[in-house]
Amino acid sequence: MTQNLDSKKKTTTIDARGPRFGAVITTVVLATALATNNLWVIAAQAFVFAIGAIKGPQFTPYAFIYKKIVKPRLKGETPIEDVRPPQFAQSVGLLFALTAIVGITTGINTIFIVAVAFALAAAFLNAAFNFCLGCEIYLLLLRARSK
Repeated sequence: MTQNLDSKKKTTTIDARGPRFGAVITTVVLATALATNNLWVIAAQAFVFAIGAIKGPQFTPYAFIYKKIVKPRLKGETPIEDVRPPQFAQSVGLLFALTAIVGITTGINTIFIVAVAFALAAAFLNAAFNFCLGCEIYLLLLRARSK
């Protein structure tokens, strides 16, 4: 995942540690949304996911914090990865956040809980174990499409 998937096209690469840092913040935000059943918390996270899905994860507020505060303190080589898998993962997160918003605004709390819990589980996997579930789904879809 940390290498370009298609050498024929020029693709954007990002610091592979940035999305993991973003996943840490996302985990905290989603856990807060789940614990409080707060529409505004999940709406704020949906906004962050939308930026990441449309412009790329390197343009989110979490990436800004990473670039300005965390990255200058890191040593060693910068691992890079293709931006497309994390951007797809942001799209999946946005889908779950929008589903949660629909659930809470329609009064169907179960939809809210399940959608936020799934997004939280995926964010936690990335934050704790550096396993980006959305990125892996992207790669599986890419392999399936090329067959």
